[in-house]
Amino acid sequence: MDGIYFPGMHIFFKKVISEISIFKLEITMYAVIITLGFILALLVASKEGKRTGQNEEDYLDFFLVMIIPTLIGLRLYYVLFNLDRFIVEGKSAGQIFLDMINIRNGGLAVYGGLIAGTLTGFIFAKVKKINFPLFGDCIALGVLVGQILGRWGNFFNREAFGDYTSSIFRMAIPVDYYSKGFMNHMIEEGIITQKMLDNQEIVNGVSCITVHPTFLYEGVWNALLLLGLFLYRKHKKFDGELAMLYVAGYGVGRFWVEALRTDSLMIGPLKVSQVVAVICVILAVGVIIYNRRKKDTVKTSEEKTEEVLEKKTEVAEEK
Repeated sequence: MDGIYFPGMHIFFKKVISEISIFKLEITMYAVIITLGFILALLVASKEGKRTGQNEEDYLDFFLVMIIPTLIGLRLYYVLFNLDRFIVEGKSAGQIFLDMINIRNGGLAVYGGLIAGTLTGFIFAKVKKINFPLFGDCIALGVLVGQILGRWGNFFNREAFGDYTSSIFRMAIPVDYYSKGFMNHMIEEGIITQKMLDNQEIVNGVSCITVHPTFLYEGVWNALLLLGLFLYRKHKKFDGELAMLYVAGYGVGRFWVEALRTDSLMIGPLKVSQVVAVICVILAVGVIIYNRRKKDTVKTSEEKTEEVLEKKTEVAEEK
């Protein structure tokens, strides 16, 4: 009942907990994973900042400043595209508000956090007089690391999965894991489809639905994107290019993954994340093309640093 299985790959997790208890305080594994993601993102971004001649402490300051705006963005984005789930006839305004801010019942949208985090970063860089494009390059690497780890929070919650599949990568979730009421809710919302129910598979003696592990697909995509950015970072053509490559690369991957999911936020007949992904890809590619065309008059911070070092070396040799 508490297991999660990948029968096609012969991987069987017989007991996957969704929360832990510390001094009688119940903490969800999702919260633990997200917290670890934030910490790793900070470490990677600050180290990259140091490598490019920036002040590491600026990154710690930024991460402390952006936590609350990002959480608000994560939740607000979800709520705005699910208003009908919160504003229900007969429910008091106070209860509606409490339901909207109650993140323990789930409902955080990645794009909302990214948008809020970007706006916060822009304001932070202006106030601190930091090179925002270079700052964004370093943050992008950190964010990717955080996203790779963060998606495993969905694994522990048995959520954010795709439709039925019988492929080798299928993830099997015991039907009895969900309460009857919650199962009915997911069926009504279309998260659990009739195709899943009609094609249940017996794994380890229990009946399971088999679905696309979209959290894993997105995690692998992000890992490949991160590797590509790390390999390319010393060859970038302008400050901000890594950030734009991240936006475009993540957008492409998210568009593909979102097509498989059954719990997508919708705007009419369209999936919100796919619409946002397309917009992000177009804008990011446009910025890259524009900046590459004016490359002759723009130098990256690393190129400027190398020129300063070369001049110092020449002066020392002349002496």
